[in-house]
Amino acid sequence: MTNGISTVAKDEKQREWRAFFFITVFLFPILSVAAVAGYGFFVWMMQIFFLGPPGHMG
Repeated sequence: MTNGISTVAKDEKQREWRAFFFITVFLFPILSVAAVAGYGFFVWMMQIFFLGPPGHMG
């Protein structure tokens, strides 16, 4: 016979595992790709408007 506390604890543990897998499988990869793409876009815009293309400075 189970009591209400163990059922609630089991449900909470299951939710925690689902959240963990969501964060590790979906959220962090999407955020890392977005961060790299955002940085690349920033560098690209800086080269277009201010810095010019990369090249030899000598």
